[in-house]
Amino acid sequence: MVEIIAWVVSSILLIISVLHFFWAFGGKAGSRAVIPTNGAEKLFQPSPMGTIVVALLLALAAWIALEWGDAVTPRLFSETLLTVGGWVVAAVFVIRGIGDFKWVGMFKRKKGTAFAKWDSVLFSPLCLLLGICYILIGTIR
Repeated sequence: MVEIIAWVVSSILLIISVLHFFWAFGGKAGSRAVIPTNGAEKLFQPSPMGTIVVALLLALAAWIALEWGDAVTPRLFSETLLTVGGWVVAAVFVIRGIGDFKWVGMFKRKKGTAFAKWDSVLFSPLCLLLGICYILIGTIR
């Protein structure tokens, strides 16, 4: 069971990682709805290098899910590093899903923007789901 969870989580994260690489190298599709705005302008403008770093971290999180979930033979991480990394990734996704209570997350106050809509419908629930999946991986294994 834990291997299936690990493969599903890893697949989702790899797709999101590929999207970030697409955006880093100039792709525009979907990019208007993935950055929080105050209604008129973006709260920040991610650089291509920053977006590549996020893409690499997502790919690394995907690999952590596979190793931690015993879906692949451990190769990159010691057991201690894998456990710490898995719990850190779980915490990051849960915290992102809950949000900052203003711009992002399940309890955000800013509504009415394309980002806010997609954050409520997809981004925050997905982050919470991924966080819960990492928690399951860590407790079931």
